[in-house]
Amino acid sequence: MTRVLLVDPDVVRRERLARALGDHGIEAGIAGDSEDLLTTDLTRVDAVVSHADLRSGDGVAIRGRIGSRPLILFSDRGDVRRAVDAMRRGAADYLVSPFETTELVESIARSLERSDAVGPQQPSMHVPMVGHCPAMLDLFDRIEVLAHSDAPLLIRGESGSGKELVARAVHAASARRSRPMIALNCATIPTSLMETELFGDKAGSEPRRGLIEAAEGSTLFLDEIGSLTIEVQSRLLSQMHQRDERDPTLGRPIDVRIIAATHRDLRPLVDAGRFSAGLYERLIATALTVPPLRERGSDITELATRLLRRICFKLSKPELTLSEAALAAIARYDWPGNVRELENALERAVILCDAGAIEPELLAIDVPKSATTPAPASDESDGDTSLERYFVKFVLDHQDAMTETELASKLGISRKSLWERRQRLNIPRKRSGARALRRDEAG
Repeated sequence: MTRVLLVDPDVVRRERLARALGDHGIEAGIAGDSEDLLTTDLTRVDAVVSHADLRSGDGVAIRGRIGSRPLILFSDRGDVRRAVDAMRRGAADYLVSPFETTELVESIARSLERSDAVGPQQPSMHVPMVGHCPAMLDLFDRIEVLAHSDAPLLIRGESGSGKELVARAVHAASARRSRPMIALNCATIPTSLMETELFGDKAGSEPRRGLIEAAEGSTLFLDEIGSLTIEVQSRLLSQMHQRDERDPTLGRPIDVRIIAATHRDLRPLVDAGRFSAGLYERLIATALTVPPLRERGSDITELATRLLRRICFKLSKPELTLSEAALAAIARYDWPGNVRELENALERAVILCDAGAIEPELLAIDVPKSATTPAPASDESDGDTSLERYFVKFVLDHQDAMTETELASKLGISRKSLWERRQRLNIPRKRSGARALRRDEAG
């Protein structure tokens, strides 16, 4: 059983949270302040969950007292700069109230997963990566080599293949691993706000830091870099050139490693004048390609088994297994949406499963008939069991009454996954000016 220590000066709230975590199979001890840690036996604690504001001061100060255990902070104030600062100082995650208990449970699981080594082939990586096929072993070798460089890096791969996970592996194996990586999906930020988001605004009445400055000493991951405008690309290239010089807007050097990712071929964009040739040359000089799931052989079923355990934990479901027929279906399916599609299929199957093993029909994937055992007759049509139609119907039925965060939470996916699936299935929403900073996430 997972054990956490819950630190919160609000007695009612901490007891309510402890009970809620208990309902999800997590044993929660309670403390009122950081000073209580002096008399607490931390040897039985897997992680610490603390309010960001304690009587003794800033909650992130607990970091120095709990060893290597993950620290998850929560706050009543949605201050992005404060969250970034806390994570740079060692917090594993930063949640803003009100939040669903499932969101906290998922954060705990994700933080603990990142703190575990992932196998003998990747001893220095502390992110959940699975792979024994030649393509993945080669990728692990290249990650180890490139982790020791500070050069800009481009990660290429199909949507859902795990590009951000690779970026986190590079960061975790680097000398920058003591500070959390900051990630931004460039495609979710309005063009008019992107430059300020990255570079800050020193001229306004309330000067603000950009993410490049916030990531100083660490790694900044820019997903879907092809979405940046030429103007922002040029300024980013200039920042790379000036990294060891004095930045004219800050008056001091900025030490940050840029890791970018794309599912598109950037070369045609360069030829069309829509992507900076200089930035492309800087990025392509050190590039990694993530193999699609369909090319990973038996890794697919191993990954499915690991994901299933994680999903059962997140959803507070008894541990389920995949039947032989389900494993065969998973191995034969092409997985055009890659790891993300596999995770979504398993989440839906876990929600619908009322037995001890998941059968192929619950996965709602189209595979050759020879890949599975005959399924029992069903009154449901293929459309009713389609994962994509299920997603479309749920979003259309609830998007007027729910925020994007609430929709993603109910679907059991991240906001990034929700946005990407909206794009792929052409389900538009009104664009808002909300910031799209994402705290540490796997997969």
